[in-house]
Amino acid sequence: MRPSRFPSPPFVILGVAALSVSVSVAASVAELADPGAPSRLATVVGPALPACPSSATLGPGLTGPIAHVRYLADDALEGRAAGSPGERCAAEYVAARFREIGLAPAGENGTYFQSFPLRVGARLGPTNLLAVAAETYTAGRDWIPLGFSATANAEAPAAYAAYGITRPGNPDDVYSRTELTGKIVVVEAGDPGSSDGRSLYADPHFKTRTAEGRGALGLVVLLPDGSPLPEPESETRPSARIPAVTVRGALAGKLRAAAQAGERIRLHTEVEPRMESAHNVAGFLPAADPALRGRFVVIGAHLDHLGRGGEGSLAPDETGTIHNGADDNASGVAAIIEAARQLAGAPPSPRHSILFIAFSGEERGLLGSTHFVQHPTVTVDSVLAMLNLDMVGRLRENRLSVMGVGTAREWRDMLAAANARVATPFTLVLSEDGFGPSDHSSFYARGIPVLHFFTNAHEDYHRPSDDWQKLNADGLERVATLVTQVARDLGARSQLTAVAQAGDQHAGAGPAPESGYGPYLGTIPDFSPVPFGVRITGVRAGSPAEHAGLKAGDVIVAFGGKEIADLYAYTYALREKAPGDTVNIEVLRDSQRVRLTAVLGARR
Repeated sequence: MRPSRFPSPPFVILGVAALSVSVSVAASVAELADPGAPSRLATVVGPALPACPSSATLGPGLTGPIAHVRYLADDALEGRAAGSPGERCAAEYVAARFREIGLAPAGENGTYFQSFPLRVGARLGPTNLLAVAAETYTAGRDWIPLGFSATANAEAPAAYAAYGITRPGNPDDVYSRTELTGKIVVVEAGDPGSSDGRSLYADPHFKTRTAEGRGALGLVVLLPDGSPLPEPESETRPSARIPAVTVRGALAGKLRAAAQAGERIRLHTEVEPRMESAHNVAGFLPAADPALRGRFVVIGAHLDHLGRGGEGSLAPDETGTIHNGADDNASGVAAIIEAARQLAGAPPSPRHSILFIAFSGEERGLLGSTHFVQHPTVTVDSVLAMLNLDMVGRLRENRLSVMGVGTAREWRDMLAAANARVATPFTLVLSEDGFGPSDHSSFYARGIPVLHFFTNAHEDYHRPSDDWQKLNADGLERVATLVTQVARDLGARSQLTAVAQAGDQHAGAGPAPESGYGPYLGTIPDFSPVPFGVRITGVRAGSPAEHAGLKAGDVIVAFGGKEIADLYAYTYALREKAPGDTVNIEVLRDSQRVRLTAVLGARR
């Protein structure tokens, strides 16, 4: 599950595209019904894969969902970062369980897998150069391009801008009045207004995108004495449109003096994104009623976690330590495997078809579920509902949170009836909103009713200590049973009465631009990739966005006078404003550029 507030950066929206043509399950039920189809990822991405640990050697004697958690959350899978060898092993494990249960493959080309490209780092080219005061320096010793830097040339007068930070309401804010257009901006690293130096404003990506939005041609970040140069190889965020570099030591002093004197600086950066494939895993249980085999209920959970920490980790001092993610979200994947076993193994079979999907890339911004709804293996309009499980392994005091009950009028009664049939019924804590920091948001953005099951956060969330031994095994199995009961009840319905998208301003799809704190606009991002800007799927009822006239389908391309290239740029532009500020917003609507004005609210 994605954090719901900063300092973690927001969703990384990549230009994902299908690697191969999806198989239409609705049109190919007979073809997919062979559970002997290959489950190895080698059939999708080739045979050059590292050996995965055997499930027989991990957790002998364990049974039920906890056995699946034990495998998925083992150190051998190194935290299942999307696109990593550990994630591939997790995907193979889930596919093998689907095959054992008897689910048909529902991925691409007759396999269980649906692949999509993912940025996993960056490579430096051979000719990165920095020139100042008639001297040229090659990269590597005292300076290096940041991993999100553009591949670009820039030569321009320098402008020194202290820390490159603007804070709303600060009367001594010099940076906001500094002219950056056509300049290479030189800033100090860090944020003197933060107690630990780890604020959003300290992030070089924030500083770069802010400068870029104000017309700067490049950015130089000066590191304190003794600081190591960053490693671009691990950078996964989208590229800026200007060159961005870090400098240390005596060279930092030269650049500071040059910028203060307005001298010219020349930058040449070559940074190539490094791409890998991430993998959704999909299995299909055909409907008992042949007439309903083209109607689907999706039961999903995300497969990936944080690998060895870094971005998204709440233990920044433990970067490099494996984050196993037993609850987040090996527990949800284990629960969907158990639900598949129950639904496939005991009569009556569900009248609707059930599609079980383990999504990758959730921790990077719902990338796998977004890719699925963009390139579905079934017709999206044929999906009756989506049931999502994320962090369902820490049941305490028998309290189970279920979100999304306001997305269909039938949900409350259905949940009550299904819960009554569980041996020990849960104390259900219900929430109306269908948007939240997990994969159900991708489906609700398409108007599909959703439920999201969650046993609440805990002290091990997004930390290396989220291990399998801490899970409530009985509670996890009971959650899977409740989801099974809801899925069976859905089989008795030809449709649900969907409720229009709405909700309170506390919710949002993960750490979206308006989550956490600060000014509030009320947009709901659509995770469909666009060449430039941020598409929105709707606005909150009664929000400043609604009053300003923003509509579903609008693509925000400018905010407060700044170009908005992507969700990061939108987040940063919004964070520079304060509640009560009046801002001009430009959107693309039906290929026309429309200018709107909004008065920002305050988050409550």
